[in-house]
Parts: sequence; structure tokens; C-alpha cells
Amino acid sequence: MNPNWELKNCCQHEQKVFLATIGIFTVVILSLWRTFLLTPFKLITVFLHEASHAIACKLTCGEVEGIQVHANEGGMTQTRGGVYWLILPAGYLGSSFWGMALILASTNLLTARIAAGCLILSLLIVLFIAENWTLRGLCIGFIIFIAVIWLLQETTKVHILRYIILFIGVMNSLFSVYDIYDDLISRRVHSSDAEKFAEVCPCPCNGVAWGVIWGMISFIFLCAAIYLGLVILS
Repeated sequence: MNPNWELKNCCQHEQKVFLATIGIFTVVILSLWRTFLLTPFKLITVFLHEASHAIACKLTCGEVEGIQVHANEGGMTQTRGGVYWLILPAGYLGSSFWGMALILASTNLLTARIAAGCLILSLLIVLFIAENWTLRGLCIGFIIFIAVIWLLQETTKVHILRYIILFIGVMNSLFSVYDIYDDLISRRVHSSDAEKFAEVCPCPCNGVAWGVIWGMISFIFLCAAIYLGLVILS
């Protein structure tokens, strides 16, 4: 069966549910943005940001010496070697990519299970190289949380695994865009990844310009996730 790229006869029931759920999650996330209720999900986005730095480092033959995630929603990945100008943008763009991947994974129960398994595996791996207790607690907490949701999915009538994966994906996508705006554009943190990237990149763009470019790419990832999700469900 060929993919329905033109989205003919959109929108069917599952597509409407997909769009409505994303809309509801967006409203809930924005409404609770400054409350403690979203803090664990913000920290999981920071975790994916730092993990993306680590992945880029390993893919470019570098060494990851440690990863930290802090309660104030900050984080740090200590690397040695690798291709620095690829490692720097991997944090923001990587977390946006993972948000898109999780949104797409939520369109099918099998892919939602795979996404849940990959999250648990990545959290287990990072648990052993975590350098502070905030990250260790985050890893343990989310491993238990996802495992319980998965167990409920398989043994009871509480079938919410796909929605949890979708919520984490939407949260990750929104927080990535916000984090880029807050760190790189509105406040212009001089030690940010974008400012460091501007120093090593031969292009004439400064840190703010790279922040705008990365923000646009992150927003494109979010739009692509919604579009491709509709294609998958058509």
C-alpha cells in the first residue's frame, strides 16, 4: 500500500484523535509550564539533549567522560575528542529529533513498545555513567514509570502506553523550541552551544543567528512529526 502523501480524505477517526490529543497535550503543557508537575518531563528533555551530545561524540570517535542533569533544568556532557562542530548542535537538534521520533512512534502500539524499550535501555545505560544524583534519580524514576505503564498496557484494560509516548514526544518538541529561544535568542547565554558553535564555524553568523536557525529546524521537526503521523494513520 502506497503512502498517502497528499493526505486525501483527511481526516479519519484515528487522524482526528491524533490531532486532538496533540492539541490537548499542548494546552495542558502550556497551562502547567511553570508548575512542578512538568519538571520530570522537562528533565527528561534535558536528558535527551545531553544524550544527543554524547551520541554525536561517540559517532565521531570521541569519548564521553560523564553526563549531568541538574534540578534547575540545566545539564552538561563532558566529552573528549570527536568532531566538536557536530557535537555542539547535536544537543538542541537531537532532542527535537527525538521528540519527532516519539510522536511518530505513538501512532502504532508496536512502535510505541519499541520506543518505550529504547527509552528504558538508554536510561539504564546513562544510569551507570551519570555523575550526579539528579540524573540518577531521573533515570530510576522514569524506568519505573515507563515499566509500570507498559505493565498496565499488557495486563489490564488501562491502555495508555501510546499516549504516554506521545506526551513525552510533544513535551520534548515544545521544550526544545522554548529552550532554544530562552537560551540562545532572548537571553543569549554566552556559554551556550550556539555561541561556542559560532566561534568554531567559519560562517559569519553569531550565536543568536544560529539560535534562530536551530529554532526553525526544531519547529520543522515538530511540523514534520504531525504531518508524517497523519500519513502513517491514513
